Amino acid sequence: EHLLLVGQRRNVELQVMPTDCEDNAGVNGPFTVVTRKDGKKFLYVEAQNTSSLTTDPEQTVLAAARYGIIRSQALAPRESLAFIEKLLGEL
Repeated sequence: EHLLLVGQRRNVELQVMPTDCEDNAGVNGPFTVVTRKDGKKFLYVEAQNTSSLTTDPEQTVLAAARYGIIRSQALAPRESLAFIEKLLGEL
């Protein structure tokens, strides 16, 4: 219910990855790409008992591209909200 409420805000875009998309670009785990106002990118990766922060342009560009692929594989924001509503109706 909380995700549905937050996802309805104008400044939030929520996307759900379909469970049948097993080979999506995000299967290697979570990562965060941060872009400063000056365009410099940072890549933060956290896994079991370790984390790393890099500014290597090659790695940050690849991660930003991977993020774009993940977004294209996920349900669109409206479809995602409808999916969440459907799940809530099944509870």
